[in-house]
Amino acid sequence: MSYDDKLSSMEEDINQTWDKSCMPAMIEYLKIPNQSPNYDKDERTNGLTEKAFQVLIDWAKESGVEGMTMQYMEEKGRTPFLLLDIAATDGNSKGKTLLMYGHMDKQPPMDGWAEGLGPYTPVEKDGKLYGRGGADDGYAIFGALLSVRALQKAGIPHGHIAVMIEACEESGSFDLDFYIEKSKATLGEVDLVVCLDSGTLDYETMWSTTSLRGVVGGKLTVSVLKESMHSGLGSGIAPDAFRVLRMVLAKIEDPATGEVTCPALCCELPEDVKGSFDFLDDLPEKLVSATIPFHDSVNMGLKESELALRNTWKPTVTVVGQDGLLPCNKAGNVLYDKLSVLLSVRLPPTVDPDAANEGLRKALTADPPYGAKVKFEPEFGGPGWKAPALQPWCGELLNSASLTGFKKPLARIALGGSIPFMGMLGAMFPSAQFCITGILGPQSNAHGPNEFLHISYTKKLILSLTRIVAGHHSVDRNSK
Repeated sequence: MSYDDKLSSMEEDINQTWDKSCMPAMIEYLKIPNQSPNYDKDERTNGLTEKAFQVLIDWAKESGVEGMTMQYMEEKGRTPFLLLDIAATDGNSKGKTLLMYGHMDKQPPMDGWAEGLGPYTPVEKDGKLYGRGGADDGYAIFGALLSVRALQKAGIPHGHIAVMIEACEESGSFDLDFYIEKSKATLGEVDLVVCLDSGTLDYETMWSTTSLRGVVGGKLTVSVLKESMHSGLGSGIAPDAFRVLRMVLAKIEDPATGEVTCPALCCELPEDVKGSFDFLDDLPEKLVSATIPFHDSVNMGLKESELALRNTWKPTVTVVGQDGLLPCNKAGNVLYDKLSVLLSVRLPPTVDPDAANEGLRKALTADPPYGAKVKFEPEFGGPGWKAPALQPWCGELLNSASLTGFKKPLARIALGGSIPFMGMLGAMFPSAQFCITGILGPQSNAHGPNEFLHISYTKKLILSLTRIVAGHHSVDRNSK
């Protein structure tokens, strides 16, 4: 029987297995506070990463996937890494490998979770599973292996598959290149990469990401006084450090519009990007603004197409942390000697992060207001990514996958997030095709409070993955 003949039984198997097997394991994984290394100074010694990995490994061992070899790698001074190597069912993979990617490290817990919810107290409610790291990106190993298992159970052949799960994506994937290099012999010739760590603009369609922004940032410090002093005695004579900080930030960003004015952070729009978001203005739903938890009174006054462009191909500056200011309930009437903020700057996909960080440093520290001491210390940086053009065989396969799971054609759009390793994978597998997809849809709130996994969407995406996995094995790559 053909794939289509087995589709109904595979869908039923995926739904039942997710409910009975994946959900209990996901809940145990969500209970573990395994933060990414950048956010947990004790990550290397507290055993939380290893504990969370063990939940995933135990489930994988019992997943029923046949022909799978598991390599759990631990290297001194590095985060652990999991590589699952699944042999082609009939020994004929046409020399090609399908590589599926996910990560299991988590962002910090964050304050502001709704009553009854919490980052490490998983709750299933209204068709959603709440908890830190479920949608970003703990579900990935379950989705990848469940799609393979469903095919095997239905007797549908597949080619050589590799599934890799890393533990430092949220910190910039600084160990990923090491482990990929170490795994090259196992990976073989990768011609399709499926990354399960991206987003979607709705829960009715399969979305594939066409580009991702880069990211740089660091600590900006301004200092006016040798020591803090009484604000009544000093204000009017000495400038407020916060005002000086705002003046410095205004060198790189228009405070009224948010437009970034530092040339090192900007790029010319590629021809294929110009006008590519115009379709959003013709849709009855506001797909872009609907992803943001605005107050009802907030109105940006921009078309959906412009919002999408600003979010994906224009740089933005966000203050994500501060040192120097006391909490409101402990603050006195003080003129502070210095203030520091941590900047996160999203870059257009084609901007070089090293050049951006240096340009940022020069712009922020040149000609300081009042001769104040201004210092910028770059702390992180990662490249953006622009997808290569889809070859006909891959475009047809991905569209077929969307029709399988969602009964709608594939939708493709740029996203504003950053996955720094995508540029790395593009360089390592220059002839590969890419499907960057995921379940981070409207209000799913990765990195923020109330993160959730949309259960029915996840199941549909896994069903779509079965088409990709099966088609990767059988597709005619010479089709026009």
